[in-house]
Amino acid sequence: MPYYADLHIHSHYARATSRDLDIPHIALWALKKGITLIATGDIAHPGWLEELEQHLEPAEGDLLRLKPDVEQAVYAQLPPVLRRPVRFVLGGEISNIYKKGDR
Repeated sequence: MPYYADLHIHSHYARATSRDLDIPHIALWALKKGITLIATGDIAHPGWLEELEQHLEPAEGDLLRLKPDVEQAVYAQLPPVLRRPVRFVLGGEISNIYKKGDR
């Protein structure tokens, strides 16, 4: 199955991001845009990991999917034509903007 993906996102725990960058809102807007595969981003944040466990469950392969109650809440906000499976993959990024000493 082909995927349209966004592999660079941040959660609401990242600096200068929207409070609405939670799993249900990310899934909702991904489906509105035709995106069906999303990286989770911010994987090292303990609060975000807790939210991922609350909203996602294992899917095929190494992918994750919305738990049924979360999926139904997201689908309730969409017209039927936009309701399709959305998958997540664990992801994050390495920040190298910090210095220690002269390095």
